[in-house]
Amino acid sequence: MKKEESMICLGIESTAHTFGVGIVNSEGNILSNVSSTYRPATGGIHPFEASEHHYKVALTTIRKALCEASLRLRDINLVGFSAGPGLPPCLSVGAVVARTLSIKCNAPLSLVNHCIAHIEIGRLTTKLHDPLTVFVSGVNTQLIVHDGRGYVVIGETQDIGLGNAQDKLGREIGLPFPVGPHLDKVSGKWIDLPYTVKGMDLAFSGILTEAIKKLKRGFKWEDVAYSFQEVTFSMLVEVAERALAHTGKDCLLLTGGVAASPRLQEKFRIMCEDRGAVFKVVPKDLARDNGAMIAWTAILSYMLQGGDNLEFKVRPKWRIDSLEWPLQKVGGG
Repeated sequence: MKKEESMICLGIESTAHTFGVGIVNSEGNILSNVSSTYRPATGGIHPFEASEHHYKVALTTIRKALCEASLRLRDINLVGFSAGPGLPPCLSVGAVVARTLSIKCNAPLSLVNHCIAHIEIGRLTTKLHDPLTVFVSGVNTQLIVHDGRGYVVIGETQDIGLGNAQDKLGREIGLPFPVGPHLDKVSGKWIDLPYTVKGMDLAFSGILTEAIKKLKRGFKWEDVAYSFQEVTFSMLVEVAERALAHTGKDCLLLTGGVAASPRLQEKFRIMCEDRGAVFKVVPKDLARDNGAMIAWTAILSYMLQGGDNLEFKVRPKWRIDSLEWPLQKVGGG
C-alpha cells in the first residue's frame, strides 16, 4: 500500500481500563468507535484483571466495530495500537491482538503514542491547528505545545494525575467508578483545601490527603467533593492561563477523560473569553480512552514514517516529548 492511497485503519486502545476498537479512514471520517470497560469490584484498577478483561472482550469488540462500520476484516489496510504509556499487562494484550490482525489482514502495523492520540483526535474534531493543549486524564495532567520538532510538555502534575485523584477521593466517599460524572453532579458548601501550583506545574496529593482527612473528621462528603473539584479545576485553569501568556497562543484545546466535565469546561471557557482566546474541547465520546483516536493517529504515523510489521513492543513509560512528530495540517486555523 502506498502512503498516498486512501486507507482504512483499525485502531486498538488498551492502555488501562478500556479496550477500545475504532475504525477511521484517511479522510478523517470515524466509521465506528466501540469499547468495553473493565470495572473493578473494589479499589482501583487491578492491571492483570484488566488485561484478562481485555483478552476476553477483544474478539467481540472487534466484531462490533466492523459491524458498525459495515466493513469486513479484509477491508482493513492498516492496523494501529496504543503502545504506551500505560499498564504493561493491558498494553501487551492490545499489542498481540494488533499484531495478529495485521498478519491476518496483510496490513502494516502502526505504533501509537497514547497521549499524542488524545491531542490528534482533538485537533481533528475541533479544527485547531496549533493550540495549547491541556491533557487531563487519569494518569496525565499536562500542558503541551508543539515546538516544530514535536510535542513538548511545559507544565504537568508533579505527583498524581487529576483523574486518579478524583478516583481515590471517590472511593473514600463510596462513589461508583467512574467517579468523575458523579462528582460533577455534587453541590455543596465551600471548605478550605490546599492549593498547590508551582509555576506551570501542579500537585494533587496534598489536597487529596487533606480532603480524606476532612471526610474522616466528619465533614459532609458533598462539601468535601464540591470544594475538591473547585480547587483542583481552578489550579488547572490558572496554570493554563499562565501558559497562554507565556507561549502567546491564541487557542486552547482541552482533551482527555476529565475534559468531559461540564464544570471544568465552564471554567476554561470563562478564562479563554477573558483573554480573547479560542477555546475548544474534544467531543465527549472521544474524550475518554477510545480506539478511534488510535486509528486516526496510526494513519498520521503511517503517513510520516510508514509501518513496521515486526516491531510491536509495548512502551509503558513512553513520554510524549521523547519522539519527533511534525505538526500535520489536519485542523483549520
